[in-house]
Amino acid sequence: MSRAGGVGLAWLVAWRFLRGPRSRLLGGTARAALAATALGVTAMVVAMALMTGYREDLERKLIEGNAPIVVSPLAPGATLGATAQAQLAALPGVASVGRVAYGQGTLTAIEPAAAAEPVEVTLRGVDPGGGQLSAAAEELTPGADGLPGAVLGDELARRLGVEAGDRVRLVALGFDGDRPRFRFQGLRVGGTFDSGFAEFDASWLLLDRELVGRLMGEGVQADLYEIGLDDAGDTGTAAAAITRALGPEWMVTDWRQLNAELFAALRLQQVALFGVLGLIVLVSTFNVASTLVVLVRERMRDVGVLAALGFAPRRLWTVFLLYGGALGAAGTALGVAIGAGAAWTLTTFELIRFDPEVANIYFISSVPFRVEAADLAAVVGFALGVTLLACLAPAFRAARVDPADALRYE
Repeated sequence: MSRAGGVGLAWLVAWRFLRGPRSRLLGGTARAALAATALGVTAMVVAMALMTGYREDLERKLIEGNAPIVVSPLAPGATLGATAQAQLAALPGVASVGRVAYGQGTLTAIEPAAAAEPVEVTLRGVDPGGGQLSAAAEELTPGADGLPGAVLGDELARRLGVEAGDRVRLVALGFDGDRPRFRFQGLRVGGTFDSGFAEFDASWLLLDRELVGRLMGEGVQADLYEIGLDDAGDTGTAAAAITRALGPEWMVTDWRQLNAELFAALRLQQVALFGVLGLIVLVSTFNVASTLVVLVRERMRDVGVLAALGFAPRRLWTVFLLYGGALGAAGTALGVAIGAGAAWTLTTFELIRFDPEVANIYFISSVPFRVEAADLAAVVGFALGVTLLACLAPAFRAARVDPADALRYE
């Protein structure tokens, strides 16, 4: 008999054992093994979807809120001229070059008269109509009252109780030479933004870049340049080209370097979570092994007949290994289906949401679940691997049964 034919015959016998009449005990243990495996795989799929979705969502929001690459001067007050910016924009993979400035201050509502306490804010000075988290020109230009426009994060606007058209007062901490100085500025709310990043939405204030420069103190506030890319995942090549173009006077940092520790911790957490939840699947394999033990006992006479007819011990071993593998595969498939469906439902309807205070800790307002092929392959491979390992001992025991003893078995 050929090897392929032997495997085919072994699978046929295993299938007959699966579909044939079984005792109540065997049926119960098989259902328990199936349910336990499905439960463990479901937990692993949902957990991996949570960690992957959280990491990818955090990456996307960090890139949208800042930029894939940030260029900062090593010398105070250094700037890039229009020609240098045009050269950077012409580099392969570079989509945009934006100039921004940052500062700190506190914001208070003027109208409507609100009892809200002043809120500490981060000033983000942008050129109107820019790329990364910018604002339209009409939102930032002064209105009829002469007040400059400002765009607030939606959570910041909610805390202050203001909306578009209302007035707010900004107290900015700047410098006059080497001395700190507070500068006061009235602003008109031109609109709000929702970045999906809780920290930005609760504390960021978008202003005209030149206004931020005046508030911080001319010559003190260093401008940064945010480089947008066609493919944010390919930052290494673009960062190297930008470094060569600018020279040693400028520091070029990509988003992976800026957040290296954060994402290293997330990857470690995902691996640890995979191992912990894998224990559920590992425990479920004992149910599969128990099912095989019961099957060997209840099919002892059938095993004896097969052995007497010349069914080699290796073929018997394959029969029971295929039986256990099929049971584990069915439970794994069921767990993947339930886990993927649960992840889709939780993400689509945003069933897990955080309050603003909690969102500031986790950087997101709702929990995303994203099922990736690589995660599914790892879960399925692990589940099937430990299931087959658990089936080795019962299958080996069945292969060593003596035909004469098996035929006399009652």
